[in-house]
Amino acid sequence: MTFPNIREPRGFTLVEVMITLTIIGMISLMVFGVFHLGIAAWEKGDAKKEEFQRERIISQLISRQVKSIIPYKVKSQKAEGDYLAFEGKPRSIKFVSALSLKARQPAGFVFVVYELKEEGKEGGQLVLYEQRLLNRDFMEENMREEDAAPLLGEVTEARFEYYREEDPIQNRSAAWMDDWNTKEERELPKAVRITLTQKKKDEKEGEGKSIVIMASLPSNRFEEVRVSPTRRMIPGPMTPGLPMPPRPVAPLTPPGR
Repeated sequence: MTFPNIREPRGFTLVEVMITLTIIGMISLMVFGVFHLGIAAWEKGDAKKEEFQRERIISQLISRQVKSIIPYKVKSQKAEGDYLAFEGKPRSIKFVSALSLKARQPAGFVFVVYELKEEGKEGGQLVLYEQRLLNRDFMEENMREEDAAPLLGEVTEARFEYYREEDPIQNRSAAWMDDWNTKEERELPKAVRITLTQKKKDEKEGEGKSIVIMASLPSNRFEEVRVSPTRRMIPGPMTPGLPMPPRPVAPLTPPGR
C-alpha cells in the first residue's frame, strides 16, 4: 500500500553544499580579518606607547640636567678675562652641570654637550657628550666620537633657544635668542628651549612630530661670595631661640687651582 502525498526523505544536493561552504568561508574570512586588524592595531598602539614613554623619559632627563646647570667660571689666560662655562648655539649647547646622565653614582661637576649629528636623508641623531672636569681647557677641546651617547634618532631638525630677561637699565627687552655668548652677556640665560623635529613616518603626520623641551635655570648668575677676615664666623654653642648663622659659600673654581 502506498501513500502518494508523503515524500520520501532525501539529502542535500551538491549545489546546496557548495553554497553553504562558500557562505561559511566568507564569514570565517571576515572574522579572521577583523581579528587581524585588531591585533595589528594593538601592536601599533603598544609600539607608539613605548616610543612615547621613551621620548618622555629622555625629555625629562634632558630637562633635569639643563636645570642643574651651574654658573661655573673659567679662568682665562687671555685678555678677554674670565667667563662662564656656557656656549649656546642654534644646533648645539655646552655647559657644566651638577647632574650626570651617564654616571651611576654622583661624579661631581660634568661638562655636557648636546648636538645634532647629521646622518644623511634619514635624519640625524641627538647625541650627548659628557666628561668630568679634569683639565682647565675643557671648553676648547673637541669631544671624542666614541663618547657620543645617542638619545633620539630620525631627527631632521634641532633648534636650541635661550631666553633673555628684560632689563630696563640696559634698555633691553625680553626675547628668545638663537645664540648665547657668556663672554658678552656675563650671565647664563634664564631658560633654555630645545625643539626637536623627527622624520614623519607616514603621510598623515604632515611635517613630522615635534618635541619641545623647556627648562628654566635657577642659578643663572655667578655670585662670588667674599668673607672679610675681621668677620670670620667661629663655631660655638648656639643660644636657644636664635637661628643658625649662615655659612660662607666659597666661589666655584676649576679643579687643580
